[in-house]
Amino acid sequence: MTELRGYTCTSPDDTQRAGTALARCLRPGDLLGLIGDLGAGKTLMVQGIARGLAVPPEVRVTSPTFTLVNEYHGGAIPLYHADLYRIERATELDELGLDEICRRADGVVCVEWCDRFPVLGRDYLEIRIDVAGASERRLSATGHGARSRAVLADWAGALQKK
Repeated sequence: MTELRGYTCTSPDDTQRAGTALARCLRPGDLLGLIGDLGAGKTLMVQGIARGLAVPPEVRVTSPTFTLVNEYHGGAIPLYHADLYRIERATELDELGLDEICRRADGVVCVEWCDRFPVLGRDYLEIRIDVAGASERRLSATGHGARSRAVLADWAGALQKK
């Protein structure tokens, strides 16, 4: 499977559970690009991924809108969480070191607003979160590369069992 279309999450907790299910399919070196409007649930998805990677529950997983990159250690594998919302020019990505972060082989990298700049040139899983109601969200995903397609197939299977 190279695509997931229209999987519905009916609450914020459901979005986090979808992220937790995804985390169980991930391994070091995996790269995720998250797309969606403000408030769509990108950070909720990353919170679920963090919990699925066993980031300790006392560690607060927040949007890196102002810090641009948050790193979470102490789980099964490190989690790197970047947010490109406030980035205005591609040169800022160099200052941020995003290319280096995306090449991290020791952990999972999640990049919010990845559609703003074409930074994910290698194998990555693109996840789109669309607002479908007050608390309802629709997830769509596309695998770009062999590894991301394998992750997507595993994740879609886990979501169907839910």
